[in-house]
Amino acid sequence: MSQDLSTRSSPAALLIPEPRAGRARHAACVLLAVCFVVLFLTGEPLMPIAHRACTQLAALQLGVLLKGCCCLAEEIFHLHSRHSGSLWQMLCACFPPRWHLALLLVSSSAYLDPQEDNGHSPRLTLACLCQLLVLALGLQKLSAVEVSELTESSKKNVAHGLAWSYYVGYLKIVLPRLKECMEEISRVNPMLRAHRDTWKLHILVPLNCDIWDDLEKADSNIQYLADLPETTLTRAGIKGRVYKQSLYVIRDKDNKPRPCVLEFASPLRTLYAMAQDECAAFGREQRLEQARLFYRTLRDILGSSRECAGTYRLIAYEEPAEAESHFLSGLILWHLQQQQREEYMVQEELPLGTCPMELSLQISSSDLPQPLRSDRP
Repeated sequence: MSQDLSTRSSPAALLIPEPRAGRARHAACVLLAVCFVVLFLTGEPLMPIAHRACTQLAALQLGVLLKGCCCLAEEIFHLHSRHSGSLWQMLCACFPPRWHLALLLVSSSAYLDPQEDNGHSPRLTLACLCQLLVLALGLQKLSAVEVSELTESSKKNVAHGLAWSYYVGYLKIVLPRLKECMEEISRVNPMLRAHRDTWKLHILVPLNCDIWDDLEKADSNIQYLADLPETTLTRAGIKGRVYKQSLYVIRDKDNKPRPCVLEFASPLRTLYAMAQDECAAFGREQRLEQARLFYRTLRDILGSSRECAGTYRLIAYEEPAEAESHFLSGLILWHLQQQQREEYMVQEELPLGTCPMELSLQISSSDLPQPLRSDRP
């Protein structure tokens, strides 16, 4: 529940786009219904309307087939390298899944067309000419919205790979041990025990992908305190690989310290470097789109991970137009205060006498079914 509260109240809700909900197809259905109503109101006979509709549909499907033939002319040279030498695999890649239905429509259109020009029907030839002209001039390209939706739905963006790599290669290792590490370091720094509600890894996600190596230089109100206990694992042939996080103190306007485990999302550095390299062909707009998608993907991955629940806080933000010396510390303090409010609201909703860390589902220690405990008389 606290995760829902943070999602609704976080400033990132206005910065990060949600997945598209298929409204374009719904709009197409509405416009289709409108067209049917208009045709009905014209009062024309049904057969001529059905005839013209079939010929138009056949022309559109003909364009799909011609486009597949043009793609086939290229793919035949990559039969072994891209399609493992399989002709069927190459044909399925070039033509739509129901291309045989399109062939049926095209062939039937020759019989549906009225006979003109001394018994000849040039409409099929003219349709081919128009479709090939469109393909030759490159007029049949996907819009930017369609490309974005296609890559997001197929989960083949740069951001998806970076988010999954960050989770599997780092967060999934360190987050489950974070509470244990905080308990250990709190023995040396007792002030940490007063801030258990913020014992999380706070991950900064600047949407411009510009990451500071030294947080103390980014904001003078952020001061390094100590390193958390290290996690050492042998991974990918590296003996004793070390994973660790840093603990900082964030000072507010009254100079009161607030401890916080803090770091930037390091994969954003890759996006920033790609935008600087001409070989990557990665512009500023693409970088911003990928950064937003990285945040959304990472949020969804962590949100579905039980072992990482309650151990992290994602902080997405855009740098203000005018430089502010304490913008970053102010943003982090806002998130720390928000976590305290969420924890307080959760405690208020729990029944009297119930520990905040106790599960709401009461599990009986007996093997026999037992009624759920109730505090009501």
